[in-house]
Amino acid sequence: MGSKNKSVSSNEKSQSGKDKTKKDKKDHSEKKEVAVFINEAEASKIVKSSKAITIQDLARQTNVKISTANAFLKKALSEGTIKKVGGFSGHYIYQPVSQ
Repeated sequence: MGSKNKSVSSNEKSQSGKDKTKKDKKDHSEKKEVAVFINEAEASKIVKSSKAITIQDLARQTNVKISTANAFLKKALSEGTIKKVGGFSGHYIYQPVSQ
């Protein structure tokens, strides 16, 4: 049992569809620029103005890597400017300390 030969028009449609998907994949491969250093004044302002914040949320708002945001939040936690209010397994929720 051999495979059935496709008509010329359906063959062209299938080939043009493949070209479109290749172009779409190239558009998605663009990477956004992510900083390694955090602007501490900007990050402190974001933390103080929010009711609750996570590592991922801070990283997204300040446009830094998650590891950098995590280091900033750990530092703020040790200084006593924020406190842990929930979360588990590294996905903690922090809240600014009321003064």
